[in-house]
Amino acid sequence: MAHQTLKNSYERMVERLNRFPQGAPPSQRLFDILSILVDEREAALIAQLPIKPFTAAKAARIWKVDEMTARRDLDALASRAMLVDMERRGETWYVLPPPMAGFFEFSLMRTRGDIDQASLARLFHEYLNVEEDFVRELFTSGETQLGRAFVNEGVLPADEALHVLDHERASEVVRTASDRGVGMCYCRHKKEHLGTACNAPMDICMTFGATATSLIRHGHVRRVDEAECLDLLEQAREHGLVQFGENVRRRVSFVCNCCGCCCEAMLAAKRFAFLQPVHTTNWLPEVDRGACNGCGKCVNACPVEAVALVSANDAKRPKLRTAKVDSDLCLGCGVCVQACPTEGLKLRRRAARVLTPATTAHRTVVMALERGTLQDLLWDERTLWHHRALAAVFGALLKLPPVQRRLAAKALKSRYAERLLSRA
Repeated sequence: MAHQTLKNSYERMVERLNRFPQGAPPSQRLFDILSILVDEREAALIAQLPIKPFTAAKAARIWKVDEMTARRDLDALASRAMLVDMERRGETWYVLPPPMAGFFEFSLMRTRGDIDQASLARLFHEYLNVEEDFVRELFTSGETQLGRAFVNEGVLPADEALHVLDHERASEVVRTASDRGVGMCYCRHKKEHLGTACNAPMDICMTFGATATSLIRHGHVRRVDEAECLDLLEQAREHGLVQFGENVRRRVSFVCNCCGCCCEAMLAAKRFAFLQPVHTTNWLPEVDRGACNGCGKCVNACPVEAVALVSANDAKRPKLRTAKVDSDLCLGCGVCVQACPTEGLKLRRRAARVLTPATTAHRTVVMALERGTLQDLLWDERTLWHHRALAAVFGALLKLPPVQRRLAAKALKSRYAERLLSRA
């Protein structure tokens, strides 16, 4: 009976997680992960939290406790990075982050003694790489995805650099952030516990803004200044890592520096390539047949296996090979261009510009519409019966054929919709 009660607490927590567009399909491994991160009582409390940011007073009303008790529980959860806490107009607000990018990563962004990180790493690996539901849901549901690649600014030709927008530069994210934090790479830390990590830099995972401030406050990452953060970006590029960050134009909350062997986003890009799990940059590498000598360094450098060597079809040199880029797989990151010793690759603009949501709120709404969960954002507080009823009605209306949902989502991506969202 106790086991059934325990499972039900975590089941309710999983139901709450799945009201957000970036959810987590239930499985026994997920319940085991959550049981390491929170206890049964905390899981039951989290299951009742709203999606939008909230105060301790609101949590107290939902949990039916006094505000001091609610604040104590909220602060305890924030101290372990299960919640993000932020200051707004002199008051503390809280928000439950999604599993990814969120509390899954936060649990391994530093060495901790309060949880079994080795067991957690094994469970994460099994949930994400042995089971497939979570990664497939996270990276391939809908057309709007969580993350995007940033272009390697150092290898852009001078004529193309003029066309790079500010939001396409990881360096601009660093320069404009209100706060900057750096912690351990979740993916390589996880692989380290499994004995399969590569030798890429570990302390190089970047968070920004309110998320960084919260994680810094509780010791999960360290605060860095603009100069050090820019140096770390350059260090990542020197190691052939891809900058992968939040798929928004303003107030980007994270930029990861990803390898092709450990990092979940790059692994997903290889596993689900044609479903486009990662939004690309606006560039593609172009092969200069006259300069390419077929050395294959670009092939080895590509984190998503989008470059191959093919015959150069040179009658005088029948064994000569040349690089070929698969534009359907390519992220446009420019890692291959940097690796080329003969300047046989150059970045050129894609034919159609890749659109990026304005803010996290904009992206979340579009993702929710594409995934049929917009009602959970509009009527967030499930402790109120009329919110539950309105969500059920609206949810039924959103059960449209995929084509109609895509058309509606495109409408929400318009500038008109962005203006409405910016005023909300």
